Amino acid sequence: MTVTAYTLAVVLDLFCLFLGYRFLFQPGPAAAGYGVPARPDGDAGAYLTIKGLRDGASGVIGLALLAFVGAQAEAWFMVCVALVPLGDMLIVLRNGGTKAVAFGIHFATAVVVLISAALLFLV
Repeated sequence: MTVTAYTLAVVLDLFCLFLGYRFLFQPGPAAAGYGVPARPDGDAGAYLTIKGLRDGASGVIGLALLAFVGAQAEAWFMVCVALVPLGDMLIVLRNGGTKAVAFGIHFATAVVVLISAALLFLV
């Protein structure tokens, strides 16, 4: 169980880093994958960069908590950070994105993050 809990946490943290990278360096495709397309050269450019920074920082914080504080701190971080994909789900739904993306990507991500938290609490 410990290996599974730590592996899932590290994978989720690294995924946040990947999302941050993608929004910083490939903002157009990243926004389309998010579920609400935006033109990075238009009004959305700054917001796409902000999202990239937020996602990347979340990954770094998660990895730092896991490495330097431990599983319990990472578990609480995961509980709190699950609010992000839930909020993303609402953003997609409110801005004309599909339900498939809102629930299939964002809600599903929140569920996986909460599963990770539960596994870490059991370590």
